[in-house]
Amino acid sequence: MTSDDRIKLEAGWKQALQGEFGQPYMRQLGDFLRSEKAAGKVLYPPGPLIFNALNSTPLDRVKVVIIGQDPYHGPGQAHGLCFSVQPGVPVPPSLLNIFKELKRDLNIDIPGHGCLQSWAEQGVLLLNTSLTVEQGNAGAHKDKGWQTFTDKVIEVVNQHCEHLVFLLWGAHAQSKARLIDASKHLILKSVHPSPLSAYRGFLGNGHFSRTNKFLQQHGQAAIDWRLPPL
Repeated sequence: MTSDDRIKLEAGWKQALQGEFGQPYMRQLGDFLRSEKAAGKVLYPPGPLIFNALNSTPLDRVKVVIIGQDPYHGPGQAHGLCFSVQPGVPVPPSLLNIFKELKRDLNIDIPGHGCLQSWAEQGVLLLNTSLTVEQGNAGAHKDKGWQTFTDKVIEVVNQHCEHLVFLLWGAHAQSKARLIDASKHLILKSVHPSPLSAYRGFLGNGHFSRTNKFLQQHGQAAIDWRLPPL
């Protein structure tokens, strides 16, 4: 995988990450993805949306980072933003619990869709740690190189940006805390919003109001967590 015209990447991210695309692990990852497609496997999200999180949230506009694991693996769901689904797709259970906490925390009505594009455009980096997956095979690409790349993304925002809020939900996301300087960023941790764990501390964590309070304390506009109608 090379950072050439086939990879449309926002200019700030492209400059910050250009050294990664020539690394052996990224070349191997590119070869793997091409061989999977050649073998007839269906991969998500669609190619132009693999870097949607970076393209939707320019590096110099990042205010909040939410870390997911890998893309949804059902048809039509994934579009490159963690927890988010494309318009017209039913809201997945974990995202519904996120909406329930928003209702409890900020009295924001539960929306009728699950497309979080408006969050991304306000500076919420919705980063999965694997950027591709095979249809129907969760975690299929987690050891293929994406983790190294997205760890670099986290290191870049940690170094480049000031006074970010990192929302680390669940053990996988919390494992990335080692990459974050807690002396200049706010790290908020809880269990994952999955129905398997949400009632053990995600619901009631107050992360959305705490995020906005921190941003405003540091001279930044709060995130409007309401989703506009489609």
